[in-house]
Amino acid sequence: MKPDGVERGLIGEIVGRLENKQLRVVAAQLRTIDEVTAARHYAEHAGKPFYDDLVAFITRGPALLLVVEGPADTWKVVRNLMGTTNPKEAAPGTIRGDLAIETKENLVHGSDSTESAEREIAIFFPELA
Repeated sequence: MKPDGVERGLIGEIVGRLENKQLRVVAAQLRTIDEVTAARHYAEHAGKPFYDDLVAFITRGPALLLVVEGPADTWKVVRNLMGTTNPKEAAPGTIRGDLAIETKENLVHGSDSTESAEREIAIFFPELA
């Protein structure tokens, strides 16, 4: 959960949606992401016009970092629960469709493949990698 979700007090709502979908939280940490970690996480966006704003946003305050388990391709289940990146286009019933308005502050991040999940878990929870 990105800083805007924590700031808005949506931790229970969002974690509840994951758990209601029968996903299990196996690791969680509330922390402010430092710039070095943010740079590793968003490395594929380095040099793009929005990169500096992205790093400033994700490091501005605490984020709730989670690892969830579920069936094969859990990342697909999470991505569907999140809704599309642009909340104005996200379907009702999704996290972004119900709770977000702006693309820049869209509450949640989710890995987009098994490989991305493995890479991101290694960045944020190296003890699990």
